[in-house]
Amino acid sequence: MTKRLLVIEDNATTREFLAYLLRSFGYEVICAVDGVQGVEMATRLLPDAIVCDMHLPKLDGFGVLRELKTNPLTAKIPMIAVTALAMVGDRERMLAAGFDGYVPKPVDPERFVPDILQYVPKTGGSPERKQ
Repeated sequence: MTKRLLVIEDNATTREFLAYLLRSFGYEVICAVDGVQGVEMATRLLPDAIVCDMHLPKLDGFGVLRELKTNPLTAKIPMIAVTALAMVGDRERMLAAGFDGYVPKPVDPERFVPDILQYVPKTGGSPERKQ
């Protein structure tokens, strides 16, 4: 079963770029344009991992994390923060909040997919997910 990754990113150019990079490695990619849509899609489609911007309309990355980690259906889905927040302590703050990984923007196209895939479960796709 192909791995399904959810990209939550409000900037269309960045969203399309991240999706392109992940698809080029054979992953199914679904996209959300804001935090509320991201939570809804994650709950309904149960992706294998979530790539989430921090500065999102309607619900920011921390809000998305909080919603998904407190829902038994989505609590175990790995979440990776992809963000321009790159000041000293930002990475640690996101990991302490519950993100499984952190990738700074601007993303390095050579490193992005390997950095993300270290958080994607190695076994088949989520058995609970709806096709």
